[in-house]
Amino acid sequence: QLQLVESGGGLVQPGGSLKLSCAASGFTRDNYAMSWFRQVPGREREGVACVSSSGGYTYYKDSVKGRFTISRDNAKKQAYLQMNSLKAEDTAVYYCAADSLLISSLCFLAGSGYNYWGQGTQVTVSS
Repeated sequence: QLQLVESGGGLVQPGGSLKLSCAASGFTRDNYAMSWFRQVPGREREGVACVSSSGGYTYYKDSVKGRFTISRDNAKKQAYLQMNSLKAEDTAVYYCAADSLLISSLCFLAGSGYNYWGQGTQVTVSS
């Protein structure tokens, strides 16, 4: 059974940092892209960052470029989201998603393209 489990969320002050982790299990090969999405109650889910199956390609939402870094460790079957210079508007539930994509060397931030999702972890940025 394919499963994704996020961890690392919490409360942080504006300007602070958090590192989210996503542990994947049940994937027999590494040919899947991994992404982070976030959602605030009452608003649509939005893609934040993604990384290709090899880790060689990454893509970010404009508002997090230069502040967030996505990475993955295929040996550990984990993906990470390092979040620096956090702002109040980054407050949301963050979800990890994964799936095999048609072009394995790329990734994208369309939620409809991912069939496997974690349960989410809350990130709150507040003083």
